[in-house]
Amino acid sequence: MDKSVLFAHHGRGCTIVAAKICENVVIFQNVSIGANLKYYKISKEWENIGNPIIAKNVIIADGAKILGPIAIGENSVIGAGSIITKDIPPNSVAFGVNKFKPKDENYDLIFNSNMIHFQKMIEANKNLITAFNKQNGVI
Repeated sequence: MDKSVLFAHHGRGCTIVAAKICENVVIFQNVSIGANLKYYKISKEWENIGNPIIAKNVIIADGAKILGPIAIGENSVIGAGSIITKDIPPNSVAFGVNKFKPKDENYDLIFNSNMIHFQKMIEANKNLITAFNKQNGVI
């Protein structure tokens, strides 16, 4: 694993067994990266052998699972809770189970080194709560 790999939220709950993780990858909590082996009883052989390769500048969101001998293309984002067992092309956003779409180059999703100030997040949440309470008649 490259020394520039960043574990956001201290990588709590992560299980990482990758063939290779390239530079500038960000991994959030509860992510699993590993094998997806299966044993074929008739031939008595293991299939789907190998672990994922995570290319450079990939962001892997909370709870994502990346399994098997696959490659995640550079500059891609793996969405929260995704289950990925197929190759993901570069510059993609992966979501759900093996779904992906092109990434909008005008946006960074989930992470940017110029992170939002926590006070701005607190204020936004207060505004959401106020609007929710007003809409639902909560005093």
